[in-house]
Amino acid sequence: MSEEQQTIAEPFKTAREAVDWVVRFIPLVGIKPGLERMEQLMERLGNPHRRLKFIHIAGTNGKGSVCAYLTEVIRQCGYDVGTFTSPYIEKYNERIRLNGENISDDDLLRIINKVKPIVDEVAAEHGQPSMFEISTVVAIEYFARTAYPDFVVWETGMGGRLDSTNVVTPLVSVITNIGHDHMDILGDTLEKVAAEKAAIIKAGVPVVSAAEQPGVIEVIEQTAKAKNSTLYLMGREFRYTMKSSKENEQVFDFEGVFRPMPEMTISMNGPHQPKNAAVALMTIEVLRQYYAFIVEDEDLLRAMKAAQWPGRMEMIQQQPRLLIDGAHNPEGAQVLTAALKDTYSYKRLHLMMGMLANKNHTEYFRHILQVVDTLILTEPDWLKKASAAELAELAGKLLEEMGREDVNVIVEPDWKAALELLKGMTEQEDLAVVTGTLYLIGDVRSRINHQSDSEKGW
Repeated sequence: MSEEQQTIAEPFKTAREAVDWVVRFIPLVGIKPGLERMEQLMERLGNPHRRLKFIHIAGTNGKGSVCAYLTEVIRQCGYDVGTFTSPYIEKYNERIRLNGENISDDDLLRIINKVKPIVDEVAAEHGQPSMFEISTVVAIEYFARTAYPDFVVWETGMGGRLDSTNVVTPLVSVITNIGHDHMDILGDTLEKVAAEKAAIIKAGVPVVSAAEQPGVIEVIEQTAKAKNSTLYLMGREFRYTMKSSKENEQVFDFEGVFRPMPEMTISMNGPHQPKNAAVALMTIEVLRQYYAFIVEDEDLLRAMKAAQWPGRMEMIQQQPRLLIDGAHNPEGAQVLTAALKDTYSYKRLHLMMGMLANKNHTEYFRHILQVVDTLILTEPDWLKKASAAELAELAGKLLEEMGREDVNVIVEPDWKAALELLKGMTEQEDLAVVTGTLYLIGDVRSRINHQSDSEKGW
């Protein structure tokens, strides 16, 4: 084989080169809703997605946590499980995992080299596939022809109807909840957002949901009915009752249409986590009833307690205590605020925050400003970042409305300098929190755990 032929056969020599090619389409292409390119890519690869058994998960918040619970339960019950999630926190490989382990650089390089010529073909005829579409294809190809998992936990990127993950037909669809996120793309009402996410419901495929708003529930119910799909709704077909809650341990009773499960214990923090755990339990019950999924009670109990999700209410440092949480919309801010009130104890609360520009910052602040003593506003190292100075101006107005003149507001656009400020002012009895976009969370987590910056991507 000539050198030129070898270059054509293997465009990239290292995983780093391959990933750099994938993520270069974030600024060049952005988000491109639509399934035509995905369907073309799948067809040219021989439809590998048809070999796999998916659990498809959509929703505004809680998707990642539900994925974590499901992955851990399926794995501890003795099955092989693939997991596809986004965005990643520190390293691109995190988004594609087998039994909780990241895809290897060798597998990643080989598969990206395989799909690149096909991506280029589709780009020439149908427009350039986005970073997320290429990543979805890589995940499917890896699971179908290298990893062979028994189940794939499959998280949507954004919305549902036109999301690249919606090319699959799953065993069960999950819609965690509907809130105010990506409304510039998905629709300007919760009902419109719900319609986009409910479009992951496929004909005859059961659905599990924790949706709460009447209008949203109506949209999901109507979609399920039109698709002849059985809907298992929290508060109706299943529910949970809290027994106790403290840092790193929450206990609740689960009750579903198939059986009760008393004294379920989880280690993830926040008042929203029992709800996410209950959604995962109901999903496992559907797999058990419909598909003969075998689950022993001791495996289930152990897995639910062991499940963790990096970057979500994660205490990554003890001296001083530093909590990171990727709350990036009003609903996320609400549950973080509730946890800061009820779960964590501290003398003073110092909070550092960086956001993207397309979020509902006013409602976010209305929650979080209730509890802070110090607010450090910074900027993530990412596209479309919100200005720290503009966030400070907005926070100042809201603090004035709330009559809170005691909050110290600091503007430091350099997130590394902001992090040093935060750590320096946090005494032993205090609590430091970093929150906002996951791009900031990933960088802070890498800086503290590995003294390096995270990779960047969505």
